[in-house]
Amino acid sequence: MTYTYKVVEVREKMIGGKMSGGKLEDLLNQYAQQGWRLKAITSSDVKGRIGPGSVEGLLITFERES
Repeated sequence: MTYTYKVVEVREKMIGGKMSGGKLEDLLNQYAQQGWRLKAITSSDVKGRIGPGSVEGLLITFERES
């Protein structure tokens, strides 16, 4: 099998306000409808100013068979 990968960077300002489980779920479902399967979610740009563990955004990796 051969796979194709897509990496999507998601930031709060890109999804219209604070990131929430519901907004993330909607995004994942949009890609799933296109045949993409979630491979990984990684935090990006850790911001120490806001508080421990706060992140600026997420890198979401999807895969699907080519």
